[in-house]
Amino acid sequence: MNPVAFIEAKRDGHAHSREELETFLLAYLRGEIPDYQVSAWLMAVFWRGMTPQETTALTQVMADSGHRLDLSAYPHPVDKHSSGGVGDKTTLVVTPILAACGCTVAKMSGRGLAHTGGTIDKLESVPGWSGDLSEERFHELARAVGLVIAAQSKDLAPLDGKLYALRDVTATVDSLPLIASSIMSKKLAAGARTIVLDVKVGAGAFMKTLDDARRLAQTMIAIGKGAGRQVRAVLSSMERPLGHAVGHAVEVREAIATLRGEGAEDLRELALTLAAEVLEAEGKDPARAREALESGAALAKFREFLQAQGGDARVVEEPERLELAPEVWELKAPHDGAVAAVDALEVGLGVLALGGGRVKKGEAIDLGVGAWLAKKPGDRVRAGEVLARLHHRGKGLEEAAERLGRAYRLAAEAPNPPLILDVLRG
Repeated sequence: MNPVAFIEAKRDGHAHSREELETFLLAYLRGEIPDYQVSAWLMAVFWRGMTPQETTALTQVMADSGHRLDLSAYPHPVDKHSSGGVGDKTTLVVTPILAACGCTVAKMSGRGLAHTGGTIDKLESVPGWSGDLSEERFHELARAVGLVIAAQSKDLAPLDGKLYALRDVTATVDSLPLIASSIMSKKLAAGARTIVLDVKVGAGAFMKTLDDARRLAQTMIAIGKGAGRQVRAVLSSMERPLGHAVGHAVEVREAIATLRGEGAEDLRELALTLAAEVLEAEGKDPARAREALESGAALAKFREFLQAQGGDARVVEEPERLELAPEVWELKAPHDGAVAAVDALEVGLGVLALGGGRVKKGEAIDLGVGAWLAKKPGDRVRAGEVLARLHHRGKGLEEAAERLGRAYRLAAEAPNPPLILDVLRG
């Protein structure tokens, strides 16, 4: 391998073979090629792009760079991935629905960064719950419960972790083939047969436009198809936060309420849409998703899941056991009107200011701070009525309050735009 010639090829717009990618990137993983040469190659990819075949090959090289989970022995092994958003606690609702319908959801999840929350962080607000599992215990819970969520293993697609750290400091994060291969390499390595992708679109999402989100979704679907997986993508709006809660403990409270039939309508709609897509792809009746939610079967499965991973399952009946920051600040409507918009990014950055998010990977966060959005787009309000509340401990309150105030926009009349923007199937 001549690294300079490899870089020159991409700089000049030529496509790499899988063998070339494997030789170059695995040499980098072993420490035989320096960061500065891989950085040059990443920038060449950023500008020149990759063919669909190259992107699939890159994904497979990344997935094969470490340990792969084998879920083939389990009934209906499925997974769900979100591209990240504000108030996005959908995994906590979708996965117990799917497990209650006879699917096996044995998944790896990550932690949050910046204004987006991570599933592992949310679940760690449940006293005693742990996502640090041995592979033996992971498989044991997959068999016994049908639902297990573990913290991302460093052995799973390690090349992706090393490349992402480099992309983060070389301004090459915003590359469609690199984004798609990063997401899908972990999904392929995690072993699920059917994968549903919740691709967020809008102010609080990574993909700001519907066209960009659709291209990303189509690329990931093509990668999955090339690897023999069933992949579907739901494009959902992230112009406004999902549900009422933004934070960690407060989002788990809302997820439990949704499983009890009391949650926000948009969260319920998205969860049922995602679950139905998985069930249909697996040859099951998609109507079973609603049945599992409304019968209480999904709630019972969530309780079983929490208990199996050491969590205090009493939170299902007593959500107040999920501790919130004790101080509360309220945003009130300055005049009568209707809520025309709630900017998801501003709300997310407000919770970040309170200590509810990370600026750098590995930072400690406050699981009890967060926002509760009492009023959502389309709701009518009277002057002085509470629009939203912040649960805080004093830290960052001034910035968070300013951002929350900017997030809300009132008007004489307000439309309620759709949540589900498109559904793409491979």
